[in-house]
Amino acid sequence: MLSDDKISHLSHILLRGLIEKKLVILKGDEPSARKAIKKAISTEVKLGEHLDVSVRKKLQSYSRKIVEGSPEWDILYRKFYQEEEMKRGRAEGQL
Repeated sequence: MLSDDKISHLSHILLRGLIEKKLVILKGDEPSARKAIKKAISTEVKLGEHLDVSVRKKLQSYSRKIVEGSPEWDILYRKFYQEEEMKRGRAEGQL
């Protein structure tokens, strides 16, 4: 989990980089832009956490124990994570 301070720091770095590379032209002020960036980062982090919980529950529901960190666990985790992303319209299906 990213702390609020880390998210704030990332938003400053991201906005500065976007402006320096002329990838964005601000129509408003920088604090408003940073606030929007922070909100987007926070939303993505929270969604990622929810996806992680869903995937772990699915893996734990198997009748046979799959050891976390094993190659099988890693493959199934990535597969189920992508499936959960697609269910939520978050990713283009690349299974």
